Amino acid sequence: MAVDPRRQTSLHCLYYWAENSPEKTYLTQPCPDGSVEDITWKQAADQVSRMAAHLHSLELPTRSNIAILGKNSAHWILSDLAIWAAGHVSVPLYPTLTGEAAAYVLEHSEAKLLFLGKLDGTADGWNDIKEHIPSGLPIISLPMSPRKDTPKWQDIIAEHEPASPTLPDPEALATIVYTSGSTGRPKGVMHSFGAMMSVADGLQQMFTASSDDRMLSYLPLAHVAERAAVETQSLYFGFHVYFANTLDTFQQDLQRARPTLFFSVPRLWMKFYLGVNAKLPLKKQKLLFSIPFVRSMVKKKVLKQLGLDHCRAALTGAAPLSEEIITWYRSLGLELLEVYGMTENFGYSHASRPGQARIGYVGVTNPGVEHRIGEGGELQVKSTGMMLGYYQNEEKTHEDVTADGFLRTGDMGEINADGYLRITGRVKDLFKTSKGKYVVPVPIENRFNHPSVEVVCVAGSNQPQPCMMLLFSEEARNALATGISRDEVERELENELKAVNEGCEAHEKISFVVVVKEPGPWKTGC
Repeated sequence: MAVDPRRQTSLHCLYYWAENSPEKTYLTQPCPDGSVEDITWKQAADQVSRMAAHLHSLELPTRSNIAILGKNSAHWILSDLAIWAAGHVSVPLYPTLTGEAAAYVLEHSEAKLLFLGKLDGTADGWNDIKEHIPSGLPIISLPMSPRKDTPKWQDIIAEHEPASPTLPDPEALATIVYTSGSTGRPKGVMHSFGAMMSVADGLQQMFTASSDDRMLSYLPLAHVAERAAVETQSLYFGFHVYFANTLDTFQQDLQRARPTLFFSVPRLWMKFYLGVNAKLPLKKQKLLFSIPFVRSMVKKKVLKQLGLDHCRAALTGAAPLSEEIITWYRSLGLELLEVYGMTENFGYSHASRPGQARIGYVGVTNPGVEHRIGEGGELQVKSTGMMLGYYQNEEKTHEDVTADGFLRTGDMGEINADGYLRITGRVKDLFKTSKGKYVVPVPIENRFNHPSVEVVCVAGSNQPQPCMMLLFSEEARNALATGISRDEVERELENELKAVNEGCEAHEKISFVVVVKEPGPWKTGC
């Protein structure tokens, strides 16, 4: 299969669907007042064209970089498209950035304008970021923006006639995505339109998406995973995208969407798991699932209450998910498929196939992807989603990309005889104990599986033995705070630690466990 020439970039896709399915709803946005706004393909293309006309009128330098800051919303995607329709390059910013980090991205990217979207200063970094936005930077406020003193999207599109869009060359630079900066200053990863669209083509071959599909967008669109899985796929295949309003309304938003495709991270899969078990304990589940005429009914009811009863492909990524959790979902009839990718290849690298997934592996290479294990056990990948390079950092580009075009991922991996990839750690995460022995933390962390534990971190550089830090899930922390028995939890942790240590070599055995009270910027080996 090859990319449809009528849909060779995201912008081509927008106008293709506006012409072929004009009255079909593309975006559904819940609003703070409880109302819901539906935007059709025709309306989406019209708004994008009108905003492009405004951007043209500003006479910005050719191919200017324009920033987008906000939580996921219908107008986040529309502003992305408007930037492209005006012939410019989009630069998304994470809504949870610190003010200092946001200032760095805006300065380094040389942003000429900022689209400011959905933020409220409670579950995002707005209160800090707002003090660091350059005073001379023009701002356009999207619906639900915290700024009321800047030009507004709705007013601008009412004042302009639609402009004829500038349909881009697939090889042209489309976006600069800044990494999280967990290993230093954020790097600006440059992606072309063609690389972004090749991802949709490859995913079609694996999951057969269509215009009848539905997805809920709630993971940050500033990250390539959501941008690839939701924005790019929805534009290519023409399917319906729903948005979440707040954390408090998430379950309601999910019920509204009833997604057929759902992409999430381990934290949410664990939260769903704990929520179901709180209402229907595992012992009772086991009993009910053993009764033939009850089993199917109960499983369907559980999935319906989660809002996943229509889901035919459920993806998980960003971090490992325990075998216990994956097996539980599969027992309900929902096959969780692990995927793997990086910002530098637009998240397009490896995935588990329906009916062929193996627990502990992130799957096999996606169509058009090559992989190999390089020096020091490092995974190297050549992908159709490969970046053009790092913005204003040619030296780092040459450092991370081999002469023959493979990305040095920084992950350690193993590839079995059938081509399945297992991630075994980070190259830089290895540390030495005071005895001079190397410890690889990730395999040890992955073996610690307790349903109430959300994060596990093995540390111990220059110490006689490694130790382990644990963070309980929010639900478990609340339960402990309200007085549930700590003795039982401690016994469970001790038993789990014993089981982990039985699988460790002598120098790897965990000497003690520390339970931390709240999330923090932990670093393995610290």
